[in-house]
This record gives sequence, structure tokens and C-alpha cells, in this order.
Amino acid sequence: MSVIDGQVTPGPGGLCQKGWTAGELLRHPGRLTTPLLHGQPVSWDEALDFVAARITSYEPDEVAVFGGGGLTNEKAYALGKFARVALKTSQIDYNGRFCMSSAAAAGNKAFGLDRGLPFPLTDLRGADTVLLAGSNPAETMPPFLRHLEGARLIVIDPRRTPTAERATLHLQPAPGTDLALALGLLHTAVIEGVIDKEYVNSRTSGFDEAWRVAAAWWPERVERVTGVSAADQRAAVHMLAGRSYVLTGRGTEQHASGTDNVSAWINLALALGLPGRAGSGYGCLTGQGNGQGGREHGQKADQLPGYRKIDDPVARQHIMDVWDVSWLPGPGRSAYELLVAEDIKAMLVFGSNPVVSAPRASGVVDRFKALDLLVVADFVMSETAAMADVVFPVTQWAEEDGTMTNLEGRIIRRRKALDPPAGVRSDLELLQGLASRLGVGEKFPVAPVEVFEELRRASAGGLSDYSGITYERLESEQLHWPVPSVDHPGTPRLFLDRFAHPDGLARFIPVDHRGPAEPPDEEYPLQATTGRVLQHYQSGAQTRRIGELMKAVPEMYVEVHPDTASRAGLASGESAHVVSRRGTVTAVVRCVPSMRADAVFLPFHFPGDGRANLLTNPALDPTSRMPEFKVCAVRLERA
Repeated sequence: MSVIDGQVTPGPGGLCQKGWTAGELLRHPGRLTTPLLHGQPVSWDEALDFVAARITSYEPDEVAVFGGGGLTNEKAYALGKFARVALKTSQIDYNGRFCMSSAAAAGNKAFGLDRGLPFPLTDLRGADTVLLAGSNPAETMPPFLRHLEGARLIVIDPRRTPTAERATLHLQPAPGTDLALALGLLHTAVIEGVIDKEYVNSRTSGFDEAWRVAAAWWPERVERVTGVSAADQRAAVHMLAGRSYVLTGRGTEQHASGTDNVSAWINLALALGLPGRAGSGYGCLTGQGNGQGGREHGQKADQLPGYRKIDDPVARQHIMDVWDVSWLPGPGRSAYELLVAEDIKAMLVFGSNPVVSAPRASGVVDRFKALDLLVVADFVMSETAAMADVVFPVTQWAEEDGTMTNLEGRIIRRRKALDPPAGVRSDLELLQGLASRLGVGEKFPVAPVEVFEELRRASAGGLSDYSGITYERLESEQLHWPVPSVDHPGTPRLFLDRFAHPDGLARFIPVDHRGPAEPPDEEYPLQATTGRVLQHYQSGAQTRRIGELMKAVPEMYVEVHPDTASRAGLASGESAHVVSRRGTVTAVVRCVPSMRADAVFLPFHFPGDGRANLLTNPALDPTSRMPEFKVCAVRLERA
């Protein structure tokens, strides 16, 4: 670490500034400590009675639940069960749909199973080369970098990020051209004889179909589309020969073609013979505190606990037996579709701030204003909570027990460190209070260990099988799912013998480049991309309340190439309008010589007129239903 202008700055691979300042929220004066009904403090009983009475006045599918990828496994599981058993609604999804859903869909297609990293994180320390496609861990997860210290890095990002600064090779494609670049690298690997033919023949299927597409993407064509030189493409492919890993992040996933983008990177990894071997592989870097576990136990519209599909009759019967019910609703809408659905009358939001984080955020605000009932559970007054009819004050990380599942599929115990303020209850207590008023309170325990014991039974036999995990085992063991019995050691490395498809083979998925859903034109000649910065997290509802972090990054800004700024009549430090077809963002100009001249960058952590997601395009990936956060057409104007 170093100290610059009085600010403590982490070195590469050091602690994350967001982490060491998080304790400030525990004593923040803005902490919510009493339920609010139409902005006025009320008792828990009054607030719960009001919500339950309103809910019972609607049809089940007129009530929706929106969850979060930061909830513990126990809370995510209970929330999915609450929606389907207490509310009897199919309308539940969560903000993880905005994070890892494209990688999850691509992983399921290719391998038959999705786990962020199908190998322990420490395996990366033995790599010769690591390719990071659309990921900036130097700012998003600084401690992760310690595992990459011995490897050559290939970083694929339109920006010269702090991670790209550390790279042996930085490939800087135009926003929205990731798939073309991946196809070009596969083409080069085949033509240069770098692929592992024995592996392709024995452990995969579908190579010929994928190659028919990639054959048309020779390096010079890729250079014209992406801006990445043919020489750099060839250099990247030869660097990947050997003990290498291909890792994807939000930059390549948050597109209307996000699933295909990730499939293309997996195709490259398969051609090189990387997945399912010790010392190499493919993986996805998760984006939230419980990004992996949050998507395994029923918060998604199409899933039941244990990573089961909700439209699978066998899966449905198993969960009905565990929950002791005779009926379950079917699949519902994905996250963005749910947030803007006009037939929804009541929305319950847990652990999320979609007013800031959802694409085309102004449309979400308009829809929330039109709801009959908006209920938010949070521990600070987020922008979404400020719109709510009812706000419930709930516990935060240091005040609760539970488990979380990290990016490598390892289950981690969260231990309560202190009591919450008077008047604050856990999400589990909140769900039980509502369920009791809806006549099924006995089905919703409030002790995390009891919820976890039920989760074990519900996940048994599923892809993410937790049935062999107990709180007691987690005291002394590191367990990676699946863990199908109490004497099973866990599965730190997946796919060493076979992939999860019935025939044991991985699948090449033929995909082709089609570009962003909204290309630039004369009226909107630039491409905007969004992302995180070191000092802030997600919608910023928490980090914007921490003095040290706000002192470091106090306001919305836009990174622009100096020539691009000059053409718009702007200079560094001036205020600009960034305008798209959906809205206008006001931001301070930062001239960055390493930016592409055709692109601008905005962080998405700020509220009000500084919301980057006023601009973003809600075009959805047809498979994952991921919105296209990472590229939209904009123009710059003087403010």
C-alpha cells in the first residue's frame, strides 16, 4: 500500500479499499432502524400487517419479488421459496441477471454445468498465461491479483484500465466487437497449429460446426472490425499455448450477444485443450458478494434450489416434497422484463437498488411510480427505498449468520460479529412475519442454520448439491460443491474425468459476430461503455455513504480521449452532457489519452442526473436475458 494526498491506496493484489472501510456503515447515522410506512416511522406489526393486507388483494402473479446477488445462501433460498409458496407467484428474479447470467448460460451449454471457476483460485498461481476478457480485477477485486503475479496477462478491454496496465499484452477492441475478436483468435489458433487435436477429438463435440464460422474470421478481417492488429492476435494465441486460463467478466458478458460472446471464448479454450485439465481451464469471475450462491437456490425466474430447472417435472416434484406443497408456479419473467412489466401491481425488493442499477433507469422509475405497492428491505435509504411505500430495516453483513458461495464454488461461513441496532430484523424474520400473515409461517424458519438444513435437502441430487455440507463441517473444512454426502470431500476441480453432459463431452457452440444492438450513427457517433471503479460498488448506495471513498471519487465523470473532447468543445474538468436515445447524463470530463477516440466510459455508481444507466440500452440477450449495459450509441455536448 501507499499514501497519496492523504489517501491510502492498495498495491496490486492488496486489500480492497471498499473492504477496509465497510465497517463505517455499521455506525452510519443514515442507518435505517425502524419500518417506514409512506415515509413515517411505524411498528413492525403495523408495517407487516399493511403489506400482507395489500398483497392478499392482488392476484398471485400481480405480485413480484426482486432479489439480490449479495444475499446469503439462506436468504436467497428463503426468498425463492417465499415467492412460490407464500405469494404463489411466478414473478421473481434478481439483479444477478445483470451480472453473470450470460456466462452461466454459456457454461451450461458448453459444459452442462455452470460454476464460476471450476477449479480452486490458487490453481491460477501455476499459470503461464491468463487471458482476461472484459475484466478489471485491479479495481473490482484487488486481492485476486495476487494469484496472477507469476503469469503473463492478456487483457481484452476497450479501456487502458489498471489491470490492462499490468498486462503483457493489451488488446483494445471497439466496444461490442468481443465476439469477432474471439472468432479471430480461434481462427488463428487453427491456422497456426496451436489447437490440441487429441483433446478436441476425445473430449469435445461440435468443433467442425464452430470452425465453419471461425474460418471466415481471418486476422486481417478481425482487425478491420475490432481495431486489434493481426500481429497482436497471433501473439495472443501463441502466448496461450501451455498452462493457460481464459477468464471472462462483465465486459464481454453484458451484451445483447453476451451468451454468444462467452461461448466464443469457451470455444477458444476448448480448441486449446484447457478446460477439465489440472493447471489450465476456463472460468467466469463473479461480480457480487454471493454472485455464485445467489444464482443456485431459486432467486432466478427459471430455477429451483440446487440449480434445478423450474420446468423439469422431476425437479419440481423433489422441491414440492421438501416444501410439503402440492403445486408450484412455473417460470416467470427475467429481471428487466419484470421491473417494467405493466401488469405487476406490487413489487418487493430485497438487497437491490434497480432505480440506479437497471438499464434505461428512467423507465424503471416510471414503472415504480405506477405500482400500487412498492416494498423495499434495506439497511440504508437507497434511491429505490426512497420511492417505497414501505421500507423494512434489515441486518447487514456483520450482524447475521449464514453462508455464501465464492466464485470457485466454495461455501464460506458468515459469522455474526455484533448485534444489530434496536428495531432492525433479519430478512429471514421479515419473510417469516409476512408468511405468518399469509397463513404459512410455519414453513419459514428464522434461524439461518435451520434454513440451511432445509436447503441441504432441497439441493440434494441437483447440480449444485449441498446435501453433504453442514455448519459443523465448514468450521474445519473447505468444501466446493457438489458435496453429495457428509463423508464426501467436495469437488474443488470439476470436469477432470468428464464434463456434465450425458455423454461426458464438452460442446463447441457455433456463434457468429453481429455487433452491438445499437451501432453509432451521425446523431450518436460515439460508443459508451460502463463499469466499476475501485472506490465504489454496484449502485453506490453503500459506498457513497463512506467519507474516505467519496473523498477519493466524489462525483460522476466521463472518460474521453482528448481529441474527442476537443471536437465537442470540451476540456478536462468541464461539465458535459452524455446523451443517448434514452436519456442524458451530466458528468465531469476526464481526458484520458489511452481511451479509444470512438468510445467514452462512465462509472455506474452515481444517482440522479449522474446515473449512467439513464443511457444504457435494455436490449436483451435472447438466451440469458442480460441487458446490453456495455455499449450504446451516445454523443457529447457542453453542459
